[in-house]
Amino acid sequence: LMKKKTLRQTLTDHGLLEDFLAKHPPSLAAKYFPTAASAEPLTNYMDLEYVGTISIGSPAQEFSVLFDTGSANLWVPSVYCSDGACADHRRYDPALSSTYRGTTTSVSAWYGTGSMTGYLAYDTVRVSVPNQIFGLSKTEPGSFLYYAPFDGLLGLAFPSIAFSRATPVFDNMMSQGLVSQDLFSIYLTPNENGSFVMFGGIDDTCFTGNLSWIPLSAETYWQIKVDSITMYGRPIACPYGCQSIVDSGTSLVAGPAAGINNIQYEIGAGGARNGLHTVSCSFISLLPDIVFIINGIQFPLPPQAYIRQLRDGSCASGFEAFDFDSAAGELWILGDVFLRRYYSVFDRANGMVGLAPAA
Repeated sequence: LMKKKTLRQTLTDHGLLEDFLAKHPPSLAAKYFPTAASAEPLTNYMDLEYVGTISIGSPAQEFSVLFDTGSANLWVPSVYCSDGACADHRRYDPALSSTYRGTTTSVSAWYGTGSMTGYLAYDTVRVSVPNQIFGLSKTEPGSFLYYAPFDGLLGLAFPSIAFSRATPVFDNMMSQGLVSQDLFSIYLTPNENGSFVMFGGIDDTCFTGNLSWIPLSAETYWQIKVDSITMYGRPIACPYGCQSIVDSGTSLVAGPAAGINNIQYEIGAGGARNGLHTVSCSFISLLPDIVFIINGIQFPLPPQAYIRQLRDGSCASGFEAFDFDSAAGELWILGDVFLRRYYSVFDRANGMVGLAPAA
């Protein structure tokens, strides 16, 4: 995985950020509960920086994708898409691949005010998966993906949430015996290089101590139960327990407004501007750890982890409000702000997530 300039920074560089956010206000609920909202906003991917390369077809056609534990499908743009967003990215051409096999199954994925529509096809995906089903976009919303630092998405969640019942990439890897263990692990660093997704293995040089194993509370997303979130040893959010999704496809830590507002107040975060809550950079060393207690184990986030230093020299909170109560109570999203601090293992065989402090 490579750390790239974010979509937010690219839009800022082009003077388009305020207009973009006005037209596409963030609403994280749509990603996890598409039936409860009209759209899945790409603003979820505004601050993501980690992009990997895969290839599809024979001979190989390369694409940059987000490895997203919060979705389950693989899709890339196709040559049949002439929208601006497609034209500015690499597009898959079925005619160039000897292993391509088409279908008549159509697919739709919603993004903000528009949608990615297309159809399903089979081909060899090199992460390396022969005969992998994937989506080929024929239309994409005009402004959403145009400046995105990636071509498509590779979802790593469970098949129960895959659109059009397409088999996810990792499920094919398991069924074809391509991995020695039915798990994968993610290591994210703040550096430009060095981050990775490892399929079928755990790199014990990338964490300290032992992995703490947490049972899944649902097998749709990688969902676990959080006991509470504390500061100075006192609950500041999620006081009675809450559900949480471990999501590499979300950049920040997100949760209900009540809990997030408590956190923003305690860390001195100002009102949102362009979707960011700014914090005085000089305060970072004075701020406390915010501790996530999961399965009885403490997972502290120090201020150096939850305060992000932006390219313009300012600082911003790594927390954002996201109001949606799941059937099992309030829901939190543990995104890259959390995952940079903790090496994470996603164990399909045993239905668990493993976490250990990143080395």
